[in-house]
Amino acid sequence: MADSSDDSCLKTLTIGIGDNARAIAVRQRTGGNPGLFWLGGFKSDMRGTKAEALDAWGAAHGRAVTRFDYSGHGESGGSFLDGSIGRWLEESLAVYRRFCRGPQVVIGSSMGGWLALLLAQALREQGNGTTGQPHGEEPRSGVSNHEAPSAPIAGMVLIAPAVDFTEVLMWNAFDAEVKREIKLKGAWSRPSQYSHEPYVITRKLIEEGRKHLLLDGVIETGFPVRILQGVQDPDVSWQHAAELVSRFVSDDVVFTLIKDGDHRLSRTEDIERLLSAVAEF
Repeated sequence: MADSSDDSCLKTLTIGIGDNARAIAVRQRTGGNPGLFWLGGFKSDMRGTKAEALDAWGAAHGRAVTRFDYSGHGESGGSFLDGSIGRWLEESLAVYRRFCRGPQVVIGSSMGGWLALLLAQALREQGNGTTGQPHGEEPRSGVSNHEAPSAPIAGMVLIAPAVDFTEVLMWNAFDAEVKREIKLKGAWSRPSQYSHEPYVITRKLIEEGRKHLLLDGVIETGFPVRILQGVQDPDVSWQHAAELVSRFVSDDVVFTLIKDGDHRLSRTEDIERLLSAVAEF
């Protein structure tokens, strides 16, 4: 269906079967390559400042743009409490395979930065678009093999990448009382400075996240990576981002520290830096 607010198109992709099925909302703008593929952050959505700016840039430069909401986020179905890194990665892969054609610039913000690297890893291991579902899984409704295009990643832009955040930035930072509540009750409500409602941190999110950790090894993507990081970020420290940079062994990586930058990096000057990084590809 057409979105009356712009000339991008709102579509729905159903992922999973039975009780695991959820409808993922996708907004797609047609255009040339390299296309832009947006991966948002934890509890954010595809109508945020950075995502909208990228879409507007894509429209102005004739570039394709694909963005979506994870399950339990924004316009997508499913419960946030069912969410996990693996579940949102499955959705990211399904949307990428279904909608992206030709070379893509993958842009990931915060949690989206972690998912971007996991997406690249999965595509590399699975032959970059030759199958319709992750290895070892049954085909999902709405994703068929003949629809899976070849869409190599041409480059990546990461904004305050929260790689391994469930373990390093959450679990390791929680005190004994919070850890005990998560273990015994299955969840803990964490106050948020970005919303009136707290973030509910589930035991599933923490435990499942351990299957996807990247900072315990080397990272090799095979394409250029640009990282933007605010020094004043209270959620993802610049030291954490620097640790990520140290894990790249051979890729062309440019790490930009923004001295007065916060976590969101959504100010006018921050958006200009983001668009300049994207314009490199």
